Amino acid sequence: MKVLIIGFSKLGYMPYLNFYLNNITEKENEIHVIYWNRDEKEDINLPYELRYHEFKLFQEDEVAKAKKVKSFIKYRYFVKNILDNEQFDLIIGLTTIPCILLYDVLIKDYNKRYILDYRDVTYENIKFYKKMLHKLVDNSVATFVSSNAFRDYLPANKNIYTTHNIILDSLTNRSIRKEKLRKREPIRIRYWGFIRHERINKAIISRIANDGRFELHYHGREQETAQNLKEFCRINDVQNVHFHGEYKPNDRYKFAEETDIIHNLFDNDKTMQSAMANKFYDAIALYIPQLCNRGSFMGEQVEKNKVGFECNPYNQDFADNLYNYYNSISWDIFEQKCNHLLSKIMVEYNNGINVLNNIFMPMIQSGKINNRMK
Repeated sequence: MKVLIIGFSKLGYMPYLNFYLNNITEKENEIHVIYWNRDEKEDINLPYELRYHEFKLFQEDEVAKAKKVKSFIKYRYFVKNILDNEQFDLIIGLTTIPCILLYDVLIKDYNKRYILDYRDVTYENIKFYKKMLHKLVDNSVATFVSSNAFRDYLPANKNIYTTHNIILDSLTNRSIRKEKLRKREPIRIRYWGFIRHERINKAIISRIANDGRFELHYHGREQETAQNLKEFCRINDVQNVHFHGEYKPNDRYKFAEETDIIHNLFDNDKTMQSAMANKFYDAIALYIPQLCNRGSFMGEQVEKNKVGFECNPYNQDFADNLYNYYNSISWDIFEQKCNHLLSKIMVEYNNGINVLNNIFMPMIQSGKINNRMK
């Protein structure tokens, strides 16, 4: 069976790609992966036998989508050229934008032969965009959402399933933090991932600036927001905030060992109000409490399941409340709560695997597929 996975960023920035690769990279399948190398730097190597198609074009992430239109058009041309020259049995579209860009091809040529992976909210308030999105969902063989809150933006459809952004190798590193001393000062707050959302990060920095009870560490790509935050710290002589630059995915286990609280706070835009970030799962798997926005879907989840602190860093008493929260944690109970929530997550994750198997096995057994392996 010949499968094309259409990614919209670098391989290293698509950990959710592994949900599909872990379950479809068997000898019966020929897997092609398209990815966009946006910074034109070296990417990671994946431990699978794949056929790669690199779209290499520099594109800053922190600019309005309207300024990315030319790049999007070039990306569509690149992908469509591959589709014109290859015949695939199934397409997996990672995130909504590439599927919208290829709307005509998917609807006409791959009806019920593509999977839509939905993981962010963009232009759903625009009528024609919403109509296109709903038709993509209805004509997909399955649509996966990375957060149950995203279902509010999609049509009522029985073929919508929940997956999760959990990285499975974190399950083999679960004890790296809990075996070390919990009660310590300064309390080390740590963020990892692409550094963005300048306004809320300035608020957090302001609340804990030079407070001896805390350290704040950032790991990740440093574009405009990171540079502005570093300058903010310099101007205000903030000594307890540190920037460590870009990292490789497995590096997070090294600094997770030295983390007391995971910073999982974002400005509450449409996507982040509903999203489930990778760090949500890292925190649960590694037994580390996390900070989430009050009123967000993640905030509701950490509060409901007692695995983190739902908070508002714009409040004047943020630092005191955070300090009191951390020092009130009963670690045996906290670890039990993490285990219980992780078990529920893995049930949904494994259900998603069953959905994939139910899609693939009939197609492999059918005589209608393009068997390129013979």
